[in-house]
Amino acid sequence: MAAGLHEPVAALMRQVGRDIVMPRYRNLAAHEISEKAADDYVTIADKESEIALAEGLAAILPDAGIIGEEACAADPAILDRAGDGLNWIIDPIDGTGNFASGNPPFGIMVVLADAGTILAGWILDPLTGRLCHALRNGGSFIEGQRIQARESGEPLPIAALAVYFMPPKERADIQRRSRDRFTLVDIPRCAAEQYPRIVLGQNDLSVFARTLPWDHAAGTLFVNEAGGLCQRLDGTPYRVGDPRRGLLAASSPRLWEAAAEALFR
Repeated sequence: MAAGLHEPVAALMRQVGRDIVMPRYRNLAAHEISEKAADDYVTIADKESEIALAEGLAAILPDAGIIGEEACAADPAILDRAGDGLNWIIDPIDGTGNFASGNPPFGIMVVLADAGTILAGWILDPLTGRLCHALRNGGSFIEGQRIQARESGEPLPIAALAVYFMPPKERADIQRRSRDRFTLVDIPRCAAEQYPRIVLGQNDLSVFARTLPWDHAAGTLFVNEAGGLCQRLDGTPYRVGDPRRGLLAASSPRLWEAAAEALFR
């Protein structure tokens, strides 16, 4: 089922990126940006993008529910059913803070999940047009070309650690443990960019504290289907609807094990 949905979903995302997201890029009035929580922004483009995506995805697969980031912000109870039945999961603009400040990267992400299992995921960079997608047991692709994850090959693995949602003590511990074991680089504050970096060999691993499905479901599938490894810190799979925190992604199973040993055991 999911394989046959790729073309219409990709076309919808490209249309939304072209007609809704990009016209607002570096063209937002002050009243069109608001703060949902500390350092968590929403713009008129997020809202319009989610509406258009929800309508389009409902037309593509009417039997699936809709779990949108902005809808959940308005009604948190919607997130409670994310792991139940067949659902589209929408991140209308990932990296909204970057988008609102007029800086890359940012992206659009869509996932199809069934009872918590991720069936398919799409990640679009509206600036470059790069489309990544993955199918469960079907591989990962960039612009339609199958891709295999690769390590950077650097002497110290390149790590982008998203620790800003961690409690201070936990954050300090991760930073201490990573010293002299990894080459630390800045995070892009955009999961739609971070996951492709892992597959493309630009980064070797990333740690995430907060693991909301619109941020991580598509990227998790993309990394795993490309031959990398992304799972919970205890080695269990990431599932939509699982409220636990913590996620480790790596460009290979070997590096995942090394990072888990260095940082969490």
